[in-house]
Amino acid sequence: MKTWLRRVHLILALVSAIFIVNLSVTGAFLVFGKDIQAWLNPQYWSVQPTQIADVLPIPLPVSQLAEQVYQTTHSPIVFIEQDKSPFRAWQVRLADKSYVSINQYNADVLLHYQYDETFYGFTMAWHRWLLYTADDARPFALLPPIATLILCGELLLGFYLWVRPKNRLKRLNVKWKAKNKIRFMQLHNVLGVYSLLPLFLIGFSGLAFYIKDETQVIVETLTFSSVQTPQPTNVLSDNQTFSQRNLWNNSSHEQYQLDAAVKSAEAELPGGWMYRVYLPQTRNAPLKLRIRMPNESHAYSYSWSNVSTGQAIESFDASETSLATRVWNFKYAFHIGDFIALPIKFMWLILSLLPVFFVGSGIYLFFTRHRAKKDKLTTQKNKRIRTINGATR
Repeated sequence: MKTWLRRVHLILALVSAIFIVNLSVTGAFLVFGKDIQAWLNPQYWSVQPTQIADVLPIPLPVSQLAEQVYQTTHSPIVFIEQDKSPFRAWQVRLADKSYVSINQYNADVLLHYQYDETFYGFTMAWHRWLLYTADDARPFALLPPIATLILCGELLLGFYLWVRPKNRLKRLNVKWKAKNKIRFMQLHNVLGVYSLLPLFLIGFSGLAFYIKDETQVIVETLTFSSVQTPQPTNVLSDNQTFSQRNLWNNSSHEQYQLDAAVKSAEAELPGGWMYRVYLPQTRNAPLKLRIRMPNESHAYSYSWSNVSTGQAIESFDASETSLATRVWNFKYAFHIGDFIALPIKFMWLILSLLPVFFVGSGIYLFFTRHRAKKDKLTTQKNKRIRTINGATR
C-alpha cells in the first residue's frame, strides 16, 4: 500500500507539475502585485497630495471625478474604487471594460488602460486562466482549479505517508550535514507537515472563486449556518436607459443629487470605509456603495441610495451576519494574505513558493531513487557475471 501511494503521489505531481508551479509563482507575485506595479510606474498609480499641517487633503467629490473621467473617455462608469493608501490613485471601471487611474485630489487622469495590460492584471490573468481568452470565453480556466485540487490532494496524501509510520515526531528534523538525498527528503517532509494547514486553506479559498456553490456548501456545513448575500435593490421597476452625464450636469432638465446620495448611503453604515461607488446604469437604478466595516477583512457590506432625492434606501452590514457569511467573506483576504499585519503577507509569499520546492524536490528524489536502484541492479548484474566467469575458469 505504501509503495502504491508513493507512486500515486509521484504521478499526480508529474502530471500537474507545470500548472502547480505556475500557480505558485504567479500567486507569489500577486501577494505584492499592486506594490510592484506602483514601484515600476509610480506616475500611473501613485499620487502626491500636498499636506497641510500633517493633514492630508480631502478627495474631490465623486461627481467631479466622474465628470472628468466621462469627458476624457466618453464611456459610462461602472464603479469608482479607492485604495486603502491615500498615496495611491483611485481606479475607475468603465462600461467598455477598460479602466482609468485618476488622481482623486485634482481629477487628473493618469492612465486609461485595459486590465490585463498592467503588471497586476497580466499576472492575475496568468494565475487564473493562463492568459488565453477567445472572445469572452476562457478555455484554459479549468486548469488552475484542477491543479489546485491536485495540490490539496497531494498535501493530504503526503501527510498520510508521513503520519502512518512510527516515530513520526522524531522525523520532524533536518540533518543538514547528511547527503543531499536525505537532506532533501527531510526538508520535503518537514516543510510539508508544517505548511499543510495554511497551504490547504489557501488552495481551498482559491477554489471558492471557481467552484463557488460546492465550496459554499462545505463552509455552511462546517459552520452550521447559511451564507447571507445582499439582495439588489431598485428604486422603481422602470429600467429605461439614460445618460450618466446627467448625474453631474446641472444644466440637465433632470436634476440628480449624486454627491448627496453618496453621503447619505455612506452614513447608513457609520464607521465603515467606502471601498467602491457603483454608479446607476439605468434611469431608476440606485447608487450602491460597497463598504468595509471595522470588523471585516474586506469590503462586503453595502448601502443604497436614490440619486434623484439624495436619500438613503437601505443597507446590509455583513459584519453582523451569520458565521458562515463571515467565514465565506474572509476567503479573499485569507487567500492573498491581506489581514492582521504586513508580516502575514511575507509569510504568504514564502507559502506561495513552497509548492515549487515540493515539485522540484519530489522530482529530484524520484530520479535519485531511480538512479540508485538502477546502479544497484547494475552492480548485482556485474557481480553475477564475475561469479559466472570465475566458475567457468
